[in-house]
Amino acid sequence: MPGAHEVAYKGDPWFNVGKKTFALFTDGRAIMKLDRGRQELLFEVRPQTFARCKVATVHWSWVELDHLDEAELGELVLEAWSQIVPKKVSRPFLGR
Repeated sequence: MPGAHEVAYKGDPWFNVGKKTFALFTDGRAIMKLDRGRQELLFEVRPQTFARCKVATVHWSWVELDHLDEAELGELVLEAWSQIVPKKVSRPFLGR
């Protein structure tokens, strides 16, 4: 994903573009910045896997990693990345 890089914070991996974080992993769970509408649906239909996580003034998603397969995790990370990069960066990459 263009611009994405990993940084360590207190020993946990965080994934950023510039200084903006889109996903971080800690204690077998992830916190991800997902599309607001989709995450609200996931909170409702898969509460054992997705829960609200307050980040500043908005909600991100707590994600139980043990409940996901590799493909779904990859899709979620890509979605989180696309939430913070400019559309001129994400559209060409996602259109592949």
